[in-house]
Amino acid sequence: MTNQVHSVDDVAARAEAAARPFADLEPRTRAQALVDLADAIDASAAELIVTAMRETGLGEARLQGEVRRTSNQLRLFAEVVVEGAYLDARIDEADPQYVIGPRPDVRRVLQPLGPVLNFAASNFPFAFSVAGGDTAAALAAGCPVIVKASPGHPELSVQTADIVVGSLTASGMPDGVFQLVSGQELGTALLRDARIRAASFTGSTRVGRMLAEIAATRDIPIPFFGELGSVNPAYATRGAVEREPQLISGFLTSVAGSAGQLCTKPGFLFVPAEAELGDLAGRLGLPDEHRLLNPVIGGAFADRRAQVLDASGVTVHLEGSVREGERGQWFATPTVVEVTTEVLARTEMLLDECFGPLSILVRYRDTAELAPLHRRLFPGNLTSTLHATDAELDSGEWTALITELAATSGRVLFSGWPTGVSVTSAMQHGGPFPATTTDATSVGTAAIGRFLRAVAYQDAPAAVLPMPLRDDNPWNIPQRRSAAGLSQDWGRLDGRY
Repeated sequence: MTNQVHSVDDVAARAEAAARPFADLEPRTRAQALVDLADAIDASAAELIVTAMRETGLGEARLQGEVRRTSNQLRLFAEVVVEGAYLDARIDEADPQYVIGPRPDVRRVLQPLGPVLNFAASNFPFAFSVAGGDTAAALAAGCPVIVKASPGHPELSVQTADIVVGSLTASGMPDGVFQLVSGQELGTALLRDARIRAASFTGSTRVGRMLAEIAATRDIPIPFFGELGSVNPAYATRGAVEREPQLISGFLTSVAGSAGQLCTKPGFLFVPAEAELGDLAGRLGLPDEHRLLNPVIGGAFADRRAQVLDASGVTVHLEGSVREGERGQWFATPTVVEVTTEVLARTEMLLDECFGPLSILVRYRDTAELAPLHRRLFPGNLTSTLHATDAELDSGEWTALITELAATSGRVLFSGWPTGVSVTSAMQHGGPFPATTTDATSVGTAAIGRFLRAVAYQDAPAAVLPMPLRDDNPWNIPQRRSAAGLSQDWGRLDGRY
């Protein structure tokens, strides 16, 4: 079993001791360790999934997909490490004729921050947990990782951590490069420790803001990358409702998936006032009730659902259900209600995220009201979505709304649904507050940038330069060079670009 050390000092000291040796590893060595870890997770997938099903109530097919995502994002980060562009190596050669004044030799590269504390999520027991995206990105960056386990799947956390520690040790990684701890008290104490240089979090707005405050008010503040909450509004035009017979069923499927316990679940769908939506229960196919992740989440969903159903101006489209079963576990089926834009604008309680299978249809009368309404009601989200025909988009009628969606969201979707976040180089899974505390991405290869900082070396002898900045480029990574003399041609754009 994983040797969980329960002393803050011991955990932080081991991570600090591992930081420099781990950062100095040749890229292929670190990349191979990530690949070896991916293979180890795949080899243990069957037994991990059994534990995950028991602890979370999530289905086997969903968890199988999540394991594939977890192992393959490790392999993707291995590719990123070997390719090396993420280091953003820049070399400005000395130039006595530089037009702004003589330029020294300046070389800049991104370097690992140091030990990272990762607060694991409950709703993705693999992809955002012990060996998930934050851990993968930090290890790829060359940072030791301390994971504070989610209380929602403690046995799975230890089981996964055993695999991570065993694999990294077998790959020759430094002792202390990965550690698992449990308990809120230990997690917050580590967040305050000066040896922790960055932290990541996926969870509730209340807890995320508390942790962000701790990170910001330390004697030496550190970056805190918290994913807190998102309602992910979606909009449908008249043309889209008429053209897409599957639009409503697609919406319902997105709301119902994983019992609505996804940070990208569409919490609102705006439809024209005159749209005929028909029998929602028939479109959805009345899914079986789904167990919610844990008693705390289940109880919170039951309370929130009751609040929404009791609110003035709310019409029930699909009542759904929620019940408490044995051992305090909760079970639910989807609930969908309807309001007008006027009711939504005056009922602040409806704007809060509902973590579970509930969503709100909003009837609008005038396209022009949507852009200012969106800006006022939804200042920060992971995603926003627009379903529209090409002709409607070409008309310019929706340009103002699209501008607001981009200003308030990390990802803007067209004629799709936000659940299911692809792990790619271009993905942005973050957004303005309150979606995240820092508008960075926690999904995709750009996530590595959260755990790096830039250092410039001026007139440094070759022998002391980091490998990515040396002229012989032993790691064979991309280097952006600015040769002497180029400044003489600044402003002469014709033919150069």
